[in-house]
Amino acid sequence: MERQIAFGRCESEARALGVDWIHGSPSAKHNTDPDIQVHAYDEHTFILRQNKAVHYEAPFLFLLFGNERAVLVDTGATEEAEHFPLRRVVDGLIDTWRAAHPRERYRLLVLHTHGHADHVAGDGQFADRPDTEVVGAGLDEAWAFLGLAADPDRTVRLDLGGRELECLATPGHHEAAVTYYDPHTGILLTGDTVYRGRLYVDRWDDFRRSIHRLADFAGSRAVTHVLGCHIEMTTTPGRDYPVRTTYQPDEPPLEMTGEHLRLLRDAVDDIAGRPGTHVYDEFIISN
Repeated sequence: MERQIAFGRCESEARALGVDWIHGSPSAKHNTDPDIQVHAYDEHTFILRQNKAVHYEAPFLFLLFGNERAVLVDTGATEEAEHFPLRRVVDGLIDTWRAAHPRERYRLLVLHTHGHADHVAGDGQFADRPDTEVVGAGLDEAWAFLGLAADPDRTVRLDLGGRELECLATPGHHEAAVTYYDPHTGILLTGDTVYRGRLYVDRWDDFRRSIHRLADFAGSRAVTHVLGCHIEMTTTPGRDYPVRTTYQPDEPPLEMTGEHLRLLRDAVDDIAGRPGTHVYDEFIISN
């Protein structure tokens, strides 16, 4: 009989990530970082980062396990498995998890925070994987699958088997952006809508509504960490690394907090839709 894991809600106090992320090497040619770094937040939750020498975007990806299926959120910036072996790494993590939690059949769902190329490039690696569903990142596919198309203002639940994620439509950076909240860990996955870096705005009114929604949402939930998909800032307030940088030895942490969402909400209100580049300590808003 398959043992069911009791996925509870997070404790009020955040668990420290406690990880030194790979951040490139002075010479990308002589880079010795793994192609993908894997960090176990807990035995059911994994954070992955792509090597900056493979692709300067070095996005973060997320693999969450439930009793019936796992979900991989985003597939990185590189298509070729020989340079970015995402399928092999994910298969290995699933095999290890199933060895500890035996299941006769176990499924994988591939979703996205949004549809930009550096978040969907690895989709093809999972196209022929058994017991796998890859949901497209475009507006029609992503929001329709989650049940957001008819009413983007609703919050929907995605059941992984005893572990339910809450999903919110958060357009503005991308028309089909989605934010995922995991009550088990308290982690809020915000994609490229919120992270320590350059927040590029495609549609200002949508972006403003989404930031207000996220700040309000975080105020009503136990949010331990706000995790975006990149780090582009330095530890010097208001200073970022130039685009296409492949070595970032002075990175701040990946994780942000609900307070950062409130600071971002205030910044958005202060900008009031003015075009230009608006620099703040923890992020830069490009409208």
